[in-house]
Amino acid sequence: MTAGNEFVALSLCVLTVSDTRTAANDTSGDYLCEALVNAGHHLHARAIVRDDKYAMRAIVSAWVADAGVNGILITGGTGFTGRDSTPEAIHPLLDKEMPGFGEMFRVLSFDEIGTSTLQSRAFAGLANDKFVFCLPGSTSACRTGWEKLIRSQLDARTKPCNLAGLRSRLKESG
Repeated sequence: MTAGNEFVALSLCVLTVSDTRTAANDTSGDYLCEALVNAGHHLHARAIVRDDKYAMRAIVSAWVADAGVNGILITGGTGFTGRDSTPEAIHPLLDKEMPGFGEMFRVLSFDEIGTSTLQSRAFAGLANDKFVFCLPGSTSACRTGWEKLIRSQLDARTKPCNLAGLRSRLKESG
């Protein structure tokens, strides 16, 4: 599918996964909210949830079921510690995975943090026609993900193709 000539604002949600962040110190969530609004999109909802896979699933499932939502940005819980459970929580909700997102994110991150990028389990996919992007919890990782990958793919004008331009075809069946 080719890119369009006009920007189409999407309705996006932001979820911060953390046992320590609050509305007062959620710099990663703040960054993503500001960045998506500055790009012309709408912030549909925002939440902070502890690193608990069932609590995450409850929030994301509600957003996935909401016809007014086009995409979900999740920050945090993608690392390698015992408490990091975002992949385990969100993968079961995905209809399709987007392997290239995690691969590209780690390639881009290598230039910034070297081999430490191996610890990132960043990933993306599609759930009920909603784009789902899962990023590490650091603000710099969110900036890398947004500026180098997500922003252009959520812009219908990006050529030769973009995710936003696929929206009308996401529920097609084979």
